[in-house]
Amino acid sequence: MTPRNLVAAGTAVIAIAGLVALPPFDWLRGISLDVMFALRHATMGVRHAPAQSPTVVVAIDEETYRRPPFRDLPKVMWTKQIASVITAVIDGGAKVMGFDVIYPTSVERYMRGFDREFLIALRLASRKGKIVLSKVQHQAKPISPFPGYSFAVGHQKNIRAANAYEDDDGVIRRMSLLFRGTDAKKGERIETSLALELAARAIGQRPGLRPDGGVTLGGYDVPASRDGTMVVNFEGGSGNIPTYSLADLVACADKGKTDYFAKHFGGKVVLVGVVVDVEDRRLTSKRFATGPEGVGIPERCVVPVPKGLYRHDIARDTIPGVYIHAAAVNDLMRHDALRELGTISRSLVDLAIAAAAAAAVMLLSPLVAGIAVAAAAILWAGAATAAMQGGLILPMLHPLVAALLTFVALIGYRFAVADKDKRYLRRSFALYLPPTVVDKLVEGHAPPALGGETRELSAFFSDIAGFTSISEGLSPEELVTFLNKYLSVMTDTIEEHGGFVDKYIGDAVVGVFGAPLADPDHALHAVQAALACQQRLGEMQNAFGLPGNPVVGTRIGICSGDLLVGNIGSGRRFNYTIMGDTANLASRLEGANKVYGTPILVGDRTIELAGDAMVSRELDLIRVVGRDAPERVYEPIAPPGELSSETRERLARFAEALDHYRARRFNEAEKMFAALADADPASRLYVERARLFAEAPPPDDWSGVTDLQEK
Repeated sequence: MTPRNLVAAGTAVIAIAGLVALPPFDWLRGISLDVMFALRHATMGVRHAPAQSPTVVVAIDEETYRRPPFRDLPKVMWTKQIASVITAVIDGGAKVMGFDVIYPTSVERYMRGFDREFLIALRLASRKGKIVLSKVQHQAKPISPFPGYSFAVGHQKNIRAANAYEDDDGVIRRMSLLFRGTDAKKGERIETSLALELAARAIGQRPGLRPDGGVTLGGYDVPASRDGTMVVNFEGGSGNIPTYSLADLVACADKGKTDYFAKHFGGKVVLVGVVVDVEDRRLTSKRFATGPEGVGIPERCVVPVPKGLYRHDIARDTIPGVYIHAAAVNDLMRHDALRELGTISRSLVDLAIAAAAAAAVMLLSPLVAGIAVAAAAILWAGAATAAMQGGLILPMLHPLVAALLTFVALIGYRFAVADKDKRYLRRSFALYLPPTVVDKLVEGHAPPALGGETRELSAFFSDIAGFTSISEGLSPEELVTFLNKYLSVMTDTIEEHGGFVDKYIGDAVVGVFGAPLADPDHALHAVQAALACQQRLGEMQNAFGLPGNPVVGTRIGICSGDLLVGNIGSGRRFNYTIMGDTANLASRLEGANKVYGTPILVGDRTIELAGDAMVSRELDLIRVVGRDAPERVYEPIAPPGELSSETRERLARFAEALDHYRARRFNEAEKMFAALADADPASRLYVERARLFAEAPPPDDWSGVTDLQEK
């Protein structure tokens, strides 16, 4: 690498690494985390078995809404049933029970004594420090539990905020651990979040604050890159938090099955929350790694799961909010919260990967460099995913974006500056050789040489009809302007269909399809190009600006067969061109259009190769000047899907008339051709031929071959 290129690469790396570190690219960090969750789950599966989860969920689910007594009661009147579950769960040995649902109203003021069991259950659990209700910080005042319920648990002593921390894109990737509140007596106070409070009570130790604002819990320094938050290490898929339907637990408590509660809730953190299709569902960083719900359902106590309750063909990108709190509690108790690199470390990673991309671009060919950068991106994604499995978040998309921008910038630099010699060579030869030949010349690092090969190709010849009369009325300057417009249209159309222009001979255009790059459909593409040329010329008749506005039409001949193609000429000067009988025949077919009044004529092999993709009509069996073997010639009409029923009928009648003609039924042929002659020059020609043969029949050995006397 030259010093100039080294400076350019270094400048690009530093500039781009600095660019992606700016705030407008911060959104990539969130997307990167989401993608890594999906990759980790897809490649490494579930990290913890559901039975090992420190938390379980009591779900107010679809089943609860369907079963009695809940089905016939408003939610505000479910307190008796919930009270029985609270008592059974606490008596069963649960470490602590938290509510991710808020009951801000009650029927107690209208039906005194209705909530008695619920209030007693709350009071008894709160005295043991085993109940935590939730509130939601909202505007100036929070949404809090009904005053009676708040009183039963001792107010703020057992009520915590359940707010979730949303990033700017509305996705929950972190959980707040601390909230700042106001105490009427003490002024400002710091409160633990619902998740942190539940984890602290479960391990029996209070959380602490580090000088940097981070949180410690039982000797565990909770990783936090932002004040009072942690990155939740979600488990992929679904069913990783054991979930119990409230309906089944109420029936279980009513039957007094205390052993069930001891078995499933003993030593657990229990969260009560809503688990339904639409309510309290949130986007989280596991949004690309969810799964169908209703899998891994724990052992039931009394009632079985209703049939058709879950759809296993749907995986939503949202999850119920209660599982976010459960995942956060699990991370705190397992010491499993995710760690992030600092700003400087992330910038160094961006710089290193951008530098690797720069080295690939400057030392390798663009194609190989692109493959190398793509392979490195895959390896880095794998490394970041593996690091996440160990609890460390590496920046995945930021460095990949930096590498991509570096790749693009330096590829541009190479083409604009470093590879100027190649560009000069390309410019020098592009006006004389087909683009594909120039590409091979530039990439091959070797000068062009004489030589060729025989391949089956399609030769394309075109000529302007009535060019002599058109040119006679033009000055040399006007003629050049006209020809340039015409040849540009023809050339562009040929190249758009995969061919290249071999040469211009005055107003004639010689094109080739199937070389230098192989094209198995060269015949079809040649015919399609011919039809497109005719269409474009018809659309731009007024654009030529010729005196008297004459019709500018072109006649095209196409023939497919073996041709010699390659660099033909002398050792000092040569041309990439074609040679052979097929090319000569294509030229003769172009001229034969004058005889039949057709715009395009193609040979038998071309129609055979084009197959059913093109509808054509057989015109004649001809023998051209300088060739002994006759050739069956056709006029291409249109692709099958573009053919009207009227045109199909006309083609069928022409084919029938031609059959009569070749069977020597000249009178019938004349009548049928005459019916088509008004709109078809070829039919008018056959009317005259059939009349002459009817008057003077051809010899018995007549084979229907027409000998053309002109080239």
